Amino acid sequence: MSTSKATLIIFFVILCNFSVQVVSVVEDCGAEENDGCTDKKKALPLKIIAIVTILISSIIGVCLPLVSQSIPALSPERSLFVIVKAFAAGIILATGFMHVLPDSFDMLSSACLKENPWHKFPFTGFVAMLSAIVTLIIDSMATSVYSKKHNSGVVKPESGDELDELPVVVQAGGTGGHSHSHGHHHGGKLAVEGAQLLRYRVIAMVLELGIIVHSIVIGLSLGASNNTCSIKGLIAALCFHQMFEGMGLGGCILQAEYKFIKKAAMAFFFSVTTPFGIALGLALSSTYKENSPRSLITVGLLNASSAGLLIYMALVDLLAADFMGPKLQGSIKLQIKSYIAVLLGAGGMSLMAKWA
Repeated sequence: MSTSKATLIIFFVILCNFSVQVVSVVEDCGAEENDGCTDKKKALPLKIIAIVTILISSIIGVCLPLVSQSIPALSPERSLFVIVKAFAAGIILATGFMHVLPDSFDMLSSACLKENPWHKFPFTGFVAMLSAIVTLIIDSMATSVYSKKHNSGVVKPESGDELDELPVVVQAGGTGGHSHSHGHHHGGKLAVEGAQLLRYRVIAMVLELGIIVHSIVIGLSLGASNNTCSIKGLIAALCFHQMFEGMGLGGCILQAEYKFIKKAAMAFFFSVTTPFGIALGLALSSTYKENSPRSLITVGLLNASSAGLLIYMALVDLLAADFMGPKLQGSIKLQIKSYIAVLLGAGGMSLMAKWA
């Protein structure tokens, strides 16, 4: 898992270094024009409110699936969990297509950037495509590497009854034929469940990293902005966004069957990234200019990378994996409910693009 996280971090660092190098070819676009909404003193309390409300929304969103174990109707084996997860996957998909990707297009096609190369080549689409391919490579290689660490390919849950995780011991004796048959069947079941558990863990790790990068970027933009008109709309939109995106991530963490400490750590990092980004934007507000070439290129490239990652994860690891899985394939009625949930999640998040 650490290998996949390190590779993704290196990928984003390379993008940042690239943006720093190419920024020397463009000139500063100047300060933002005052349109009557820019007020640093009035923006400060709004940013503090944003930190608190977004933090609470993030905690609620990511923790809801984790505490659902005590609610039978919301357990991963029940249909309601699948429907809620489909709704959250729609949120993540719309985040990539309707929020992050358009922002990157706007930034990298800004008039503040030189005509050559930024207006001559579609960098947003190119970087998003590369990001999706890199995510696929990491997804595949992380699964292979992590599988080889477990001799039989069976990944044991980090919680639960250890007796259920142990393979059946084949005893020699009069009932040896029966024991061998039972042990072989049980071992095969463990192998299938272990392979699925492995996928859940890879998905949870890669998805968390992608969400964290994108959350820091949107937090930084909000924290550095002094436009009170846009901040008010952003607070409501980001609370909605973080809550339901957290539900999607929380569902993946729950299915990964981590120990309590690891679940708590992943939930914590997701919850604090956007507030941390806002605080960082506040600290850099005197030097960070969102329409300067350096900021436009850096944030634009990071947004494009995040969009590619989020779109890939939503379509391949969340939606396709569930809709092509045995549970949904075995019930047309559940499929229709899940399709509706995806459309509602994606539609709701798309509507938020009007304000954020």
